[in-house]
Amino acid sequence: MSDRFITSGTRHGEQGGARLKFLIVILILCIVAYAGYLYVPVAYRAYTLKDLMQHDVDVASTQGYPVSWVTDQLKKGADEYGIPPNAIITPSQADVRIVVRVQFTMPIEFPGFTYQYQFDHTAKSTTFFTTK
Repeated sequence: MSDRFITSGTRHGEQGGARLKFLIVILILCIVAYAGYLYVPVAYRAYTLKDLMQHDVDVASTQGYPVSWVTDQLKKGADEYGIPPNAIITPSQADVRIVVRVQFTMPIEFPGFTYQYQFDHTAKSTTFFTTK
């Protein structure tokens, strides 16, 4: 065998390579975690707002409340559910169903750019609960 294949155990060109890769992975994980920290609360509020909208149209339909009642209930819960003051709330009645549509844009500020979260959801009362 030749002596040129025997190494002394040190690789001068690869020192610190694992450390750099580890730091890059940690940096990427931190960025993803921070983005989730900013985005998840907004998405959760949107989910709970959709649930509230469905609840309100079902209650209005079963109790025989006017369509404006749904708008009033959504405006009362605006702070809790993150509905901005410039949100467009459009209630209507189609046949025996009550329908409400809520639209708004909420900016989520990430370092370096701002993401415009678009909320546009329509809730319709179920026909099972409607009164004639």
